[in-house]
Amino acid sequence: MDITGARWSLHGAEAILKLRALIASSDFEDYWRYHLRQEHRRIHGAIYREDLILAA
Repeated sequence: MDITGARWSLHGAEAILKLRALIASSDFEDYWRYHLRQEHRRIHGAIYREDLILAA
C-alpha cells in the first residue's frame, strides 16, 4: 500500500487489507464464490421469488 502519491481513505485501505488477508490465508477462492452468490441474489433475487405478489 506504500505507493508514491497514493491517497487512501480509511474505507479503501480497510478493503484492500481485507483482500490481502484473504489472499495470504488462501481463502480468496472461497470468498469470491460466496461474493458472487450474494451478488446474484441481490441482483436477481426479487425476480425469482415465488412469494412475491405483483401489483397490476
